[in-house]
Amino acid sequence: MAEWLYEAGIGEARAALIDNGKIVEARIEREDEGPRPGAVVGARLVEMGRGGKGALVALDWPGQPQATLAAIPPATPVGARLIVEISRMALRERARDKPARARLAESGAALTAGSDLRARIEASGIIVREAASTGPDLFEQAGWSEMIDCVRAGHWSFAGGALWVDATPALVLIDIDGQGDALALAKAGAQAAAAVIRRCDIGGSIGIDFPSLPDRAGRQAIDAAVDAAMTGPFERTAVNGFGLMQIIRRRDRPSLIEQICLDPVATDAAMLLRQAERAVGAGLLSLTARPGVIDHVAAHPAWTENLQTRTGRRVQLLADPDVKGAGHAQ
Repeated sequence: MAEWLYEAGIGEARAALIDNGKIVEARIEREDEGPRPGAVVGARLVEMGRGGKGALVALDWPGQPQATLAAIPPATPVGARLIVEISRMALRERARDKPARARLAESGAALTAGSDLRARIEASGIIVREAASTGPDLFEQAGWSEMIDCVRAGHWSFAGGALWVDATPALVLIDIDGQGDALALAKAGAQAAAAVIRRCDIGGSIGIDFPSLPDRAGRQAIDAAVDAAMTGPFERTAVNGFGLMQIIRRRDRPSLIEQICLDPVATDAAMLLRQAERAVGAGLLSLTARPGVIDHVAAHPAWTENLQTRTGRRVQLLADPDVKGAGHAQ
């Protein structure tokens, strides 16, 4: 029976849907990612845009992040106070960030932070199991770290081949690589690609590069394989003569790939804190990592205080430029 594992980590909550011992869906939610979809917050109009379209607001949120507003009455003055609903979270892309998207909230709407990760997985109707920082590490038993490594490398193996996955500013590109019969490889790759899309919650525009098949019947077989393997609402093109298919899925929050690969410091900081919670021993708890990771943790003093409370140990942060990855805690 499938079940959600949930872990309220320090600075990051994480969840994994486990089915037959494997992670089929993985989600993380970080404290400083900004307001979630469905959040209703106060805002101040910063820029009107043209004809009331493309307006920009500053949100009543820590750090006053900005959001684009789909439409606003043309007579609204700059500086006006508004109540808006977040329709898409802020997104990070290579060399640029995209502000959140919002729309005017309905009259009388109550302010709310929107559903958090725990509430969203509970709403699925699947049993939720709380993972503790003591005892067996349920996330690791299901392959959490190995999955993170696959996300970072952009390389996912499957029987007979592998996927190369890269999140570009335009789309997420999935390349199917392997040897042998092209149709068999394409069908297996379709299943593997659909599994990665689901596991990492990839939304927006997705391109899949299948092995080229000269005959129409083969390409239609790939189309059918994708339709059978995909979960949730999506639209797609047919595979063209060059083996390319485009898939469109709703995108209202960053995917796991964007969170991990485009914010490596935050990723390593969360992994370091998770490791520290499980460190065996007593007395001083030392967290050692490269300067960027240590600076990120130090910039959130509540995280260190929380770690000290959870472990009952005094914590010190040590920056070492020679340490790679997430560092170590002992």
